[in-house]
Order: sequence, then C-alpha cells, then structure tokens
Amino acid sequence: MATGVAVTEPGSPGRTRDPARRDKILASAADLVARNGFHSVSMADIGAAAGITGSGIYRHFDSKSAVLVELFDGVIDALLADAETIVSEVSDLRQALKDLIDGQIEFVVGKRELAQVYHNEIHNLPDGDRRRLRRKQRLYLEEWVHLVDELRDDLDDAESRAVVHASIGAIQSTLFQSGGLTPDRMRQLLADCAAAVLRI
Repeated sequence: MATGVAVTEPGSPGRTRDPARRDKILASAADLVARNGFHSVSMADIGAAAGITGSGIYRHFDSKSAVLVELFDGVIDALLADAETIVSEVSDLRQALKDLIDGQIEFVVGKRELAQVYHNEIHNLPDGDRRRLRRKQRLYLEEWVHLVDELRDDLDDAESRAVVHASIGAIQSTLFQSGGLTPDRMRQLLADCAAAVLRI
C-alpha cells in the first residue's frame, strides 16, 4: 500500500522508488489506451507518459497485457465490493437497487476514460484473465438480479436478468457520447432511465 514515503531499492544505496509509480503507470496506460487503442500504445509510450523509461515499467508489470489486467481487476473488484456492501448493509431493497444504479453511473460518468477502455479492450486480454474477469462481472450482475427478483414478483429469474442487462446497457450506452450535457445532468438522466427500465 502506497504511503507517500520514498522506499530505498534493496541493494541500491541512495536509489529510491516512488511508491505511487505503479498508479502513475496505470493512469497513463488508461489515458493512452482510451485515446489510441491498445495495439497502438507501446510500453515506451506508457513509460514516457508516466515519467519513466519504457523498460522501467517491467519492474512493475511483465507485459502490456499485465497493465491492462490490473486496470480491469481494479475496475471490477471495486464495483463488486461496492455492490456487496450495498446489498449487505442497505435494508431497503428499492434504495439498495438505486444505490447500485448510482455506482454504475459513477463508473460510466465519473470514470469515463477507464470505463471506455474496459468496454473496448477487454477482448485484448489473455484468455484466462478474460474468463476470470467475466466470472467476477457475473457475480456483480447477480447482486442486481437478486434485488430485482425480490422487488419484481411479476418477473421470473430469466426476465430479471434481461431487465438488469437492459438497465446497465442503458447506462453504458452513453460511454462514447455526452451531447454536451454536464456530468451532473447526465447522472440524473441515466438514473431516471435505469430506474424506468427496472420499473422501480
């Protein structure tokens, strides 16, 4: 865990390592890949944007794919952790579902660049990592489906899954266009749309 304190490299007196460098690499990769696409970005490009040499990245990541994997693990782990907390701590089921909507909207609007990279580039991951992330993604969706099942007794399980996918799809449909709306207005419109799809 980064503490903001410089760490001396073992066996290298006087050399220090920036504890936030890994985060800089990830942020730089997200920015470059969002703008240029995964295959157009090199490790040297990422290193230059992060303020280190391309070869210096290999002290943190084995490959460009490994950078992408860590980015995406962070995305889905955060969404899943938030969803699990909401479902376990919010007793009002309708409010819990609204909180899940808000979390997905914040990902799409507040972390737009990262969400775009996730949407566009997950197919570029190694097969094993892609399958693992898809499994975690399904666990995240299950938290939504559970609440919809509880709130909508007019739907069977398959129908609940369909409306959950439609609701999240409505939110993510704005990833690549904003129409000049402010982020706050976009958040409100997306919340209204998602709630309408789920009929809550």
